[in-house]
Amino acid sequence: MYMFASDANNIMFRLRTDASMEAYIIATHRQLSSMHPIYKLLHPHMRYSLPWNLALLPTSISGDIAQGLGSKSSSNLCFSCSCWWYLFIRSHNENFGGMAVEDPSMPCGVRLVIEDYPYAADGLLIWSAIKDWVESYINHFYPDASTIAFDVELQAWWDEIKNRDKRNEPWSPTLKTQEDLSGKLTTMIWIASGQHAAINFGQYPFGGYLTFLSSLPTQLQATKVMAVQDTLSTHSPDEEYLGQLHQSQSNWINDPEAIELYKKFSARLTKIEEIINDRNKDARLKNRTGAGIPPYELLLPSSGQGVAGRGIPNSISI
Repeated sequence: MYMFASDANNIMFRLRTDASMEAYIIATHRQLSSMHPIYKLLHPHMRYSLPWNLALLPTSISGDIAQGLGSKSSSNLCFSCSCWWYLFIRSHNENFGGMAVEDPSMPCGVRLVIEDYPYAADGLLIWSAIKDWVESYINHFYPDASTIAFDVELQAWWDEIKNRDKRNEPWSPTLKTQEDLSGKLTTMIWIASGQHAAINFGQYPFGGYLTFLSSLPTQLQATKVMAVQDTLSTHSPDEEYLGQLHQSQSNWINDPEAIELYKKFSARLTKIEEIINDRNKDARLKNRTGAGIPPYELLLPSSGQGVAGRGIPNSISI
């Protein structure tokens, strides 16, 4: 995915996941204390992201693209991809490839234009679970809008984010209500977990075996692509997955109600995994089953280590 400069869509997707989170992670570390409830919420979703961006992201994108963006730091990559509009202005329709429209009568609040679209169908389940978890968490710690307005650390966090790039834009988003805050945090967590997993961890299963022989200049280059895709598609032994608390994070918060809310989120993800497995057995869904069609497992929350082609890590750690 990283190897071809002409593959602009894939590069932009990588920039809109790996790179677009950078400014928000930096602001979180600068402005929020480790005891702040929003820091605690975001902490699992920031793991290894900055070291990855600093050390590997600029060199893993093709030379022409990297040269055009500049060489000062990976923050050039972040803001060159217009992460602001992507993170805060886009709608469900943009989140899921233009295939979702608002529909309050549906369980997730949106309806798919094409039912047999695995990324959008499974992604809506994960998105909705994250949204409900974040909203319940925010409502617990911020019972009304005034608690957000008078949170000095939170407003400083938002001020740094807002003033970094698009302070003068007429659509510059505000942070005044519980809905404002939960919406932004839901999108951050979705990008760092579900969306990145769907883009990243299918690279080797879907692209490692290259069949378009006429497009391969040499066997050596094809081998390099396979090696890179294998590396990028591999889960590490200490991976931390969405809805699962790693042993090192077992005492992440001491609020009993917040812990119970998280347990409900974890249980919901377990049920979502069962739903996705059932969908992959449904013969009516031709993009999931049938001769030569692998089941769509990229948004199954859990995974083992290695190249599994499934699993949603908490953070962009590769």
